Amino acid sequence: MLNPVPTPVRRSGILSAFLLTLLTLVSCSSKTVRMPADALSLRSPDTQLELKFAVLDGVPTYTLSRAGQAVVLPSRLGFDLIGRESLDNGFTLNGSAFDTFDETWEPVWGEEAQIRNHYNELLVRLKKESGEAMDIRFRLYDDGLGFRYEFPIDNKLTYFKIAEEKTEFALAGDHTAWWISGDYDTQEYNYTRSRLSEIPRINAAPRPYNASQTDISSRAVQTALQMKTDEGLYVNIHEARVLDYPTANLVLMDDNRSFQIHLTPDAEGVKGRLQAPCVSPWRTVQVCTSAPAVLASRLILNLNDPCVLDDVSWIHPTKYMGVWWEMITGKTHWSYTSDYPSVQLGVTDYAHAKPHGRHGANNANVRRYIDFAAENGFDALLIEGWNEGWEDWFGAQKDFVFDFITPYPDFDLPALNAYAHSKGMRLIMHHETSSSTVNYERWMEQAYDLMNQYGYDAVKSGYVGNIIPYGEHHYSQPLINHYHYAVVEAAKHHIMVNAHEAVRPTGLCRTWPNMIGNESAMGNEFMANINPGHTATLPFTRLQGGPMDFTPGIFEQDMSITAPGQTGKMRHTLCNQLGLYVTFYSPLQMAADLPENYARFMDAFQFIKDVAVDWDKSLYLEADPGEYIITARHPKMATLNSGRLSGHSSVYDFVYKDGRQHDVWYVGGITGENAREVSVKLNFLQPGLRYEATIYADAADADYETNPQAYTITKRTVDSSTVLDLHMARSGGFAISLREL
Repeated sequence: MLNPVPTPVRRSGILSAFLLTLLTLVSCSSKTVRMPADALSLRSPDTQLELKFAVLDGVPTYTLSRAGQAVVLPSRLGFDLIGRESLDNGFTLNGSAFDTFDETWEPVWGEEAQIRNHYNELLVRLKKESGEAMDIRFRLYDDGLGFRYEFPIDNKLTYFKIAEEKTEFALAGDHTAWWISGDYDTQEYNYTRSRLSEIPRINAAPRPYNASQTDISSRAVQTALQMKTDEGLYVNIHEARVLDYPTANLVLMDDNRSFQIHLTPDAEGVKGRLQAPCVSPWRTVQVCTSAPAVLASRLILNLNDPCVLDDVSWIHPTKYMGVWWEMITGKTHWSYTSDYPSVQLGVTDYAHAKPHGRHGANNANVRRYIDFAAENGFDALLIEGWNEGWEDWFGAQKDFVFDFITPYPDFDLPALNAYAHSKGMRLIMHHETSSSTVNYERWMEQAYDLMNQYGYDAVKSGYVGNIIPYGEHHYSQPLINHYHYAVVEAAKHHIMVNAHEAVRPTGLCRTWPNMIGNESAMGNEFMANINPGHTATLPFTRLQGGPMDFTPGIFEQDMSITAPGQTGKMRHTLCNQLGLYVTFYSPLQMAADLPENYARFMDAFQFIKDVAVDWDKSLYLEADPGEYIITARHPKMATLNSGRLSGHSSVYDFVYKDGRQHDVWYVGGITGENAREVSVKLNFLQPGLRYEATIYADAADADYETNPQAYTITKRTVDSSTVLDLHMARSGGFAISLREL
């Protein structure tokens, strides 16, 4: 079991005295933030955002406002250290420097072909009389603030341990927030919408079971924390570029509207082990005037380092299917035999074991999936449960649970791989570590070599259960280093990584674009436990840090039909699942349902076959967190032209028919608990051109509870002046493909 974690200590008396000292500097009623006359000031390129910094009685302090309206009131910065003097007071300003930067960079894959990275910067140098030095670097963009701590080598600090980071966000009101409970091991929770002051009461309720979870405090939430002020500003607190450092939670302070960073400890309770020179992750405060602007923000990506790979030709967006959903639903199993209640690899004799007959990753079943996926234009097939060891993998917290190289007797790896390649497809490897990271690192090189031998270029890794080394957490500094190590080693083998149950992304896919997917949220596999509105919240929260492998495309909502004997119903309409392919960005998109379920709805399945997964332009037409999202995207034609993405599909044939390129757009919409009538303006289409619109929409009587598979498909000719009036059912949606005539 993981070590119990005490409720974070809040120094109420010290904080109250500190705020009282600053009351004369802050006028909350006028929403105007006043700092000392000699405070350093930094404005965003468009001058709307203003950061102010000052050292007040030795305490590093900052504020943030937009157009004179307070966003962050005076908030302290710094650290408590273990066995050393704290780094949150006793400082003097030892120098400052201003800078500006403006570039446009091209992501290897993404939501647009080019991203502008434009900010103004302030670097403050702080020093104590005792010699400890700490710099703070602020970058102010038009859509938000990023700041981080930097420890120069010219410093009394060399090796030091963090007891806690003292970064504060003193918010200017009791905002509406969309949040999940603080945790050191999982983000697999539904989102709650409430006022900040309501968090402790709501968060005190028992949490649903997860294979690994650690309750921090009823006052703790996770980032990205999306908020909306009563004045209509959208404020989001998150972090960027988390490397060699633990992931942060946010603890609500005694005023019920301010937060302090709370870091994930390691097995010994240390929050971070640092060696100067070094830097912390970026702390971010995104500030936008509309919900669509939140979705368009690239603040987190921009705060990460540029791509470090010289050759990225082997990295490609992928649309895939998988021998997976049938195991999740219980139709088949990951395991091969019931003969062995205890498995020891290298000792257990699988060759003479009696198969239990429900192993999903068998030769015949995998060939069936390959045939269906290839016939319908997919790039790859994921296969779980292919390797020895699944009989007793879950819950035992074994060190040596898998070797990642030895297949079960009924999985002919060379033959199946060759069969997939003959159909123009690749297989995706599956590495479930069972959270034994020491074992995974032990076998990683051999496992990646095996993938190279057979032409696998992507792996789905998993971290289900409590971490080994024992007592570590999924989000502690050692585990952050493990996830990064896996990505770096994979890049050496030209392997793309899709990590599940790992840490939430913080934009590192800009630096390492072979990080092509992550889970780190409650995804479709949770079936009936996902609340309506969850998917309309994730793009504002989890997806701010990078793409998610949500595994969309579940057409059969009734588990008893997919897996006889099972119970439970998913809480969405079929068209909601289609809308996710546009509203959720991922360069790795799965059609997650079974071939036999898709065969019943081939007319609707056509959209999944057609839709691209790599884009050169994205437009966020309308949105409201938890309520609805409407997104339009234009595919990256260079990717389509390469034949690497949907090379067999009808969209590829269409775009380049008649010897010329035809214009194509996709539009998707999803809703939460409430049905909605929307008017979608197509004014983003090229003027003067006509398009055929194929509209997949909820039927008038569609409802996620009573009639989830009711949909209509209509075709009509449209142009840039057209407005489409559409109905979205409860937890419903729509999808549109637009093709130039």
